[in-house]
Amino acid sequence: MLSDAVPSLRCPVCQGSFGLSGTAPISLNCVAGHSFDAAKQGYFNLLTGKGTVFEADTAEMVAARNDFLGGGHYAPLADAIAELASPVLSAPGSLVLDSGTGTGHYLHTVLDRTPAAAIGIDISKFALRRAARLNPNAINLVWDIWRPLPLADQSVDALIVVFAPRNPPEFARVLRPGGRVIVVTPRSGHLAEIAERTGMLRIEPGKDERLAESMQEFFNPADSVQLDVELTLNGRDIADLAFMGPAGHHLERSALLASIAAESSVGATAKFNLSVFTVPERPS
Repeated sequence: MLSDAVPSLRCPVCQGSFGLSGTAPISLNCVAGHSFDAAKQGYFNLLTGKGTVFEADTAEMVAARNDFLGGGHYAPLADAIAELASPVLSAPGSLVLDSGTGTGHYLHTVLDRTPAAAIGIDISKFALRRAARLNPNAINLVWDIWRPLPLADQSVDALIVVFAPRNPPEFARVLRPGGRVIVVTPRSGHLAEIAERTGMLRIEPGKDERLAESMQEFFNPADSVQLDVELTLNGRDIADLAFMGPAGHHLERSALLASIAAESSVGATAKFNLSVFTVPERPS
């Protein structure tokens, strides 16, 4: 239920604990009186001040992602994430945080497999509108990952990060002992068959090494799983795939779709790395 995740939240203004009140709209109210109403689509915007300087995914990018993921193309990836998260989400009161939740697609599969409460964060309101519909029992928040997370210390059992930025110090702060962080990154050769012709951003060499280096101060590496997913795509699928990621900020979808509309069956391989990290034991 939505309320199950509320005790783990903290007010971004005063760091006080929250409670839920009201019906339409419902509100998050902290002990000091700060209040945040849910948008009519079901998510909460906790950003204060000037918000965020980072560029959020547009409505068109989010629609492309929703269509592509809704077609089941990345279902094996969602299954793999859920399998890695499930062992730490079986106990009553467990909590999963999806950092960069987007449309909530991967979190949805985790929640189908576990009894966990859930929080999803993203900077795109357009993405969170869809996430709130897909995962109505999760708390979906507009939030900037580079700010201190609006969560209590050691309140999260599993934290998933799929193609999204990472904040290792904050991840380590909110993760409970025995919890795990699951980070999904593309491997070299990811979608190579279509990447160049669609203007998708190339995979930078040394990406996995940089991930390990950024996490090593706060986490121990626990596991690494390589997953290849063979895809058969038509022109619409290819356009959605190209437009739903970072390249979507620079591409024109109509022109891209027109250039590949005649494609009916194109093979490509999605290559993922799923890296699992745990918090080192803290001195008692």
